[in-house]
Amino acid sequence: MKQRTPVVVNILIILVILFVVYYMFVQNTSFLASPFFWGTVVISCILALIHGAIGDLIENNKFQKLTAEEKAEYLVNKKRPYLKTLWESAFKKQSAKEEKDILIDHGFDGIMELDNQLPKWWLGLFWFGVAYCIVYLFAYAFTDFGDPLKEYDEEYKAQIASIAEYEKTAPQITIETAEYSADNIAEGEIVFKTNCVSCHMDGGKGGIGPNLTDNAWINQPEKTLFKNVFHVVWNGSPNNPAMVAFGKNGQLTGKDIQNVAAYIYHINQEQKPITVAEGGAAPQGTPANWEK
Repeated sequence: MKQRTPVVVNILIILVILFVVYYMFVQNTSFLASPFFWGTVVISCILALIHGAIGDLIENNKFQKLTAEEKAEYLVNKKRPYLKTLWESAFKKQSAKEEKDILIDHGFDGIMELDNQLPKWWLGLFWFGVAYCIVYLFAYAFTDFGDPLKEYDEEYKAQIASIAEYEKTAPQITIETAEYSADNIAEGEIVFKTNCVSCHMDGGKGGIGPNLTDNAWINQPEKTLFKNVFHVVWNGSPNNPAMVAFGKNGQLTGKDIQNVAAYIYHINQEQKPITVAEGGAAPQGTPANWEK
């Protein structure tokens, strides 16, 4: 008789399978707090113990039918550690007697062929893969498991939530801490189109408000262009009531103003000015000598 798998090993295998299946369908570890999961575990363990008890009865019945020599051999094998037996059944090379039993009656150039079975470890991995594929396909077809779009949405929402939480606790950006970065230009353009384009027009070419692409400026409280824009957007313009204090009024955050200042710096210093001939507004104010 072959050595049977211990009940403890069967229970461990069942627990691993239950964990994998629940995780694939629930897609997180919240099921560990569910009474349904633990109820399934308890029922599975009880069934495994019942199966083991029935197996013991069958094994005892078969043992009684063995010869004395077979009984002695069986008892010797039963004392061997299960893991050692498992290892040898998977990797141990056949003995000369076993090779003789599986020798095929043909050969070539003195080389004989054995009717070897596939290694048990390979068969085990193969059948495990087949079983896993069935469960995976079922989970993919009837649940959201493995759905890249859903996973993307969940991760995106989590990132947005973490950014919002960070911005609540992070120090407000002020004119002293604001810094120009080309990485902020794209976001600054969005802020500009949402809040500034009605007066300064598309691309900052000017309309009701002055042209932001030329070198003439009405307000020059700061020495650098970037800080000057931040100052005016935060505090408003004393010369034009239409230019409200977006920062002081709470309409824009320090981060928003830092971004829009980066965008205005970009269209003023890194792009060609939009002239009157090209549809831009005429210069207003005095020429500026910005520090770099």
